Amino acid sequence: MSQFLPDVVLAYLPTTVQLIYMLSVSLFIIGLKRLGSPATARSGNKMASLAMFIGVFVTLFDQEILTFEYIIAGVLVGSAIGAYAAKKVEMTAMPEMVAIFNGFGGAASALVAAGEYFRFEGVSLPQSDLFIMCIGIFIGALTFTGSIMAYGKLNGKITGNPVTYPGQKPINGLLVIVIAVLSAWFVYDPLNMIPFYVIIGISLLLGILFVLPIGGADMPVVISLLNSLSGIAASAAGFVLNNSLLIVSGALVGAAGLILTNIMCKAMNRPLSNVLFGAFGGESAGLAGAAVGDGSKSIREVQPDDAAVMTAYAQRVIIVPGYGLAVAQAQHTIREVASLLEAKGVDVKYGIHPVAGRMPGHMNVLLAEANVPYPQLYDMDDINPEFEKTDVVLVIGANDVVNPQARSNPASPIFGMPILNVDSAKSVIIFKRSMNPGFAGIDNDLFYLPNAYMFFGDAKKSLQSLVSAIKEL
Repeated sequence: MSQFLPDVVLAYLPTTVQLIYMLSVSLFIIGLKRLGSPATARSGNKMASLAMFIGVFVTLFDQEILTFEYIIAGVLVGSAIGAYAAKKVEMTAMPEMVAIFNGFGGAASALVAAGEYFRFEGVSLPQSDLFIMCIGIFIGALTFTGSIMAYGKLNGKITGNPVTYPGQKPINGLLVIVIAVLSAWFVYDPLNMIPFYVIIGISLLLGILFVLPIGGADMPVVISLLNSLSGIAASAAGFVLNNSLLIVSGALVGAAGLILTNIMCKAMNRPLSNVLFGAFGGESAGLAGAAVGDGSKSIREVQPDDAAVMTAYAQRVIIVPGYGLAVAQAQHTIREVASLLEAKGVDVKYGIHPVAGRMPGHMNVLLAEANVPYPQLYDMDDINPEFEKTDVVLVIGANDVVNPQARSNPASPIFGMPILNVDSAKSVIIFKRSMNPGFAGIDNDLFYLPNAYMFFGDAKKSLQSLVSAIKEL
């Protein structure tokens, strides 16, 4: 493309490209910052998209790699697939879509790194670039198959239970060592394609083995970690291509993903090693949940009319959403409940636990789809002091994140996990299909407290009956 530009433009092109890259990086950083709030997330996403468009456009003039025909075809096909997926995906399937996109990002980075090797036939590439290329292929391929596994676990095509086998951790560790040895061999002898292809194969296998022992409800952490890995793979590809924009943008994604992963692990009071290797929710949890519903504890049920009176004549109501709300597609119905209560002068807020749902921010996105005002959404640390001043809490589809065992039972697998202190409110209404335990496989002490009431049934139908009862008051 440079043959079509005047000589005076070509003279300053390298400096101009770097300045535009700096502009793109700045837009990435600002956009990432704005993603931290639901009120600014949409504009932040648009800003980051603009930064990527600028980066791609400028790179086309800086690097003569492909013809415009292939670029335009790729843009059209990719845009069509992305638009179709965004329009058709259900909110409950959003985590699966994010997992798939993470996987494609990792695969793209691995292909870019491998493509650079074939472009130069490995002869003129320095050893440092070959080593980084091996890292990029390893992380990218692992991210790809790991994300496919996460997708399968989330949508039920693969069992959500942890799958373990004897010697799993030593075998995975041995495979990582094998990749390191093969990488050193390949760097020493880049014309030998045997280690190159074996690295790709083992990396793809490791992605499967990496996610296999992780329970389905731990997928929010896994998705966040895989997102980070896809950024690291992109950054590695940037080093191979000597592209500063790709290096920095990949590093931003990698760092943001690691920070979010750390936040979520703290929210569960579990180290990352326990999430990845602890097979949490497996056999021991299942045994712990066997005692649920043994009849030794009593619960109190509530009917729609009683729940309507409790909420409509309250001063303060807090709504705590969980994955069950997403499964029932009840976000619009709970918004209608909130609107009816607000019309009666009730102060309504929403309490969001960091690991509610099946991906980071799942509940925020779900409620935003129902046009819930952003100022009504409160994080756990901000909403917890409000519960003791609250008349009624509506818990919809949440379980372990409101279980008092996390504070009171040292033998509980969730002991020490920060929870939403809903039990300190005057009354708690729990919308639930049955008394079955949550992911941790343990009974929920909240159900048996004197201020707790069970509202059994499908969340959407239960809330619709509550709407009808409130309207009749």
